[in-house]
Amino acid sequence: MTTDAVRMHEVSDEARTIVDLVLDYSRQRLLADDTPLDKPLSAAELSRLAGRTIDERGIGARKALSVFEHVLAPACITTDDPQYLSFIPSAPSKAAAAFDLVVSASALYGGSWLEGAGAVHAENEVLRWLADEFGLPRGAGGVFVQGGTLGNLSALVAARALRQAQAAEGPRPDRWRVVCSAEAHSSIASAARVMDIEVVAVPPGDDGVLRAAAVRAALDEHGDSVFAVVATAGSTNFGIVDDIAGIAALKDRYDFWLHVDGAYGLAAMLSPTARPLFAGVEHADSLVVDPHKWLFAPFDACALIYRDPELGRRAHTQHAEYLDTLTEKSDWSPSDYAAHLTRRPRGLPLWFSLATYGAGVYREAVTASLSLAQRIAEEIDRRPGLTLVRRPQLSVVVFEREGWSKADYDAWSSRLLDDQHAFVTPSSHRGRTNARFALVNPRTTFEHLTAILDTMD
Repeated sequence: MTTDAVRMHEVSDEARTIVDLVLDYSRQRLLADDTPLDKPLSAAELSRLAGRTIDERGIGARKALSVFEHVLAPACITTDDPQYLSFIPSAPSKAAAAFDLVVSASALYGGSWLEGAGAVHAENEVLRWLADEFGLPRGAGGVFVQGGTLGNLSALVAARALRQAQAAEGPRPDRWRVVCSAEAHSSIASAARVMDIEVVAVPPGDDGVLRAAAVRAALDEHGDSVFAVVATAGSTNFGIVDDIAGIAALKDRYDFWLHVDGAYGLAAMLSPTARPLFAGVEHADSLVVDPHKWLFAPFDACALIYRDPELGRRAHTQHAEYLDTLTEKSDWSPSDYAAHLTRRPRGLPLWFSLATYGAGVYREAVTASLSLAQRIAEEIDRRPGLTLVRRPQLSVVVFEREGWSKADYDAWSSRLLDDQHAFVTPSSHRGRTNARFALVNPRTTFEHLTAILDTMD
């Protein structure tokens, strides 16, 4: 092996310089009070500004970092900015963001107990804490995956595998089906395409809540072909929580797997003010919640928790000769519980942050977002020309500006970003364009929001 071949891996003066450069930049970014919101550039403009960065000889760490700092990073919207209010923002705690560096620096693998027992133990402590918060039984457990889309898919795969095993000796339906709200997250439809199953999209009430009576009608219509019902614990567009308790009660009469998609909203259970909305979650067969949303972890992390983890393991364990040393043991290997194999221990930044600050700080932060949503909703109600589309349940506030067309919303949103004032993308409901605040960042203030409303005059 030549010297050049090992150069990337040696502890050398060059390596020390690279590490110092990266850590200095990271320290500056993590401790900055005035990080700009930034905005995207066109591909042509980025090519012009960045130039060619990949060639046979390399451009060196100092120049590469300069390109990132001055060209590439400013073309990415800063998701932890307090005025990033679109989609569902990310607001990682300082401890979580800093520890994400440690996870990579430590060369950890999180797929098996054999290779990452310490990391898996810490992740499992977080999963146990979450399961306790949600009222799941002592044996519940799971894994941190990339995001809610993979978490929902993995849960539904486990649900169908169980039903297929139960139906092995009898007739099978023409098509397996999953029931959910018509306002369920798009990942449910995505999972259905991957699994080649049918989604039965049930209309919720005018308030956006999917209730037991509507689910019961779908179960009666489609019978044993329904292997799972998905209840949403905080819809992405409105933050609405389905009637989980009522849906769960149907399990006394119907045989289905209850999956709760709480990717955004289930974190609100940490707050005593919102906890009653989630009655029935304790009956879930599986659920997901994304720490990179309202639990202040960096991208990317979704906690997938099974009531009976063995059902997840049966559905997802991969078998190969080189994996025999793992699969022949009873150790807890995270790769066995979702549609993945290779994984980084993405739950560790949340573990470190929780261990550092304590769960009480998380409860206060979530409660603050809930209170802010109610306060700004009252302000919107008070202002002439503005109308709430729905009263907020959690921390998503959706409203309309009287007389505005889609083009008006688009132009307004573009001005806000061009002026580096805020990132607020339009949304829509039943064919009508609207504006939407998604509030999860504890640094977002009432004054931030009213200043944005002032731009709609």
